[in-house]
Amino acid sequence: MKPLDSLRVAAGAAALLACLCVTPAQGQPAGALGDDFIHIVRQGDTLMSLTQAYVGDAARWTAVQAHNGIDDPRRLPVAQELRIPLAMIPQAPAPARVSHLRGQVQLNSQPLSAGAVVPEGGLITTAADGFATLSFIDGSQATIQPQSRVVLQRARRFQTVPLADSVLEVEQGEIEADVAPGGSGVGRFEVRAPVAVTGVRGTRLRVGVEQGVRSEVLRGSVRLQPHAPGAAPGGKPVLVAGGYGAAVSSSGDLLGVQRLLPAPQLGEPVRADGGWTVPFEPLQGAVGYVVRVSRDPEGMEVVFSARYADTAVRFTAPAGRHYVTVRAIDAAGLAGHDAAPKVFEGAAAVQTAFGLVVTTQWAGAVQLTSF
Repeated sequence: MKPLDSLRVAAGAAALLACLCVTPAQGQPAGALGDDFIHIVRQGDTLMSLTQAYVGDAARWTAVQAHNGIDDPRRLPVAQELRIPLAMIPQAPAPARVSHLRGQVQLNSQPLSAGAVVPEGGLITTAADGFATLSFIDGSQATIQPQSRVVLQRARRFQTVPLADSVLEVEQGEIEADVAPGGSGVGRFEVRAPVAVTGVRGTRLRVGVEQGVRSEVLRGSVRLQPHAPGAAPGGKPVLVAGGYGAAVSSSGDLLGVQRLLPAPQLGEPVRADGGWTVPFEPLQGAVGYVVRVSRDPEGMEVVFSARYADTAVRFTAPAGRHYVTVRAIDAAGLAGHDAAPKVFEGAAAVQTAFGLVVTTQWAGAVQLTSF
């Protein structure tokens, strides 16, 4: 070999080593698609560093290279979606916890209690007055709405990085989720329904099942994969960005992606008819409105929900400070953006001379009512 050729080989080997050397992975976890975890490549990422970060064994970088069809391991384009098989990523159990409960809720046909742990395979059913919020290891939350059936199919965590692998199956009803609110990225948060799979990339969204599936993305984005009933998801996923919603028919056909209705502008809540109302102007294109009352301004700890055909809404709440918001419903059944929440005090409760709320074993706080 000529001296010049030797220098070229050495330079190439040095460049390859520099590309593959283990440096801290500047992670951009972006959820999952099918059986693959997705990492969006940033400046400084290498195959070896990313394999070490997620798989825990840098020597397996060649498997990641082959899986992605990368010809030149020295070239890892910024913003490329690098796919790492979830089967390569070591995981450990991370059951969800019930952080909020209201009304009648069951886990596997048994009464569910606040603070309980929900294991993989657990079926949560809510009655007409039931709400349950699940909290996951990465800070994500999912609130199960009334008259819903939801199975926690997967609740695990990545062992090498602080990411979660969570899969919920909505058989009936609706969930609203706030995924990875800390901005650390998403391992996998997937909502499966009879005719569509919603893969979350870090977002606030709702998924409802009723004569088809609707997905409403309030923040972030999702990948939606419609499919026929009983079939596996296939085909190119549809990207639904924040501020848009998508509807899928009961046969698995995508009915379209459209912009969500804007948020109503609420006035101050006022007492009315033994409860409360809140004034707002009707929105063009709205065929109805949903009123939600929660214990938190983020709207995850819901205590009341009802749909109305017009702006003459009414709502109630137990004793204590609560937040009310309103969203409009369009002709496709998609719910729009939530109004900025308004705070109000719920029902007055009977108190002792020492200021303690009087409660009963069956009904909670004893409330005062006007007649």
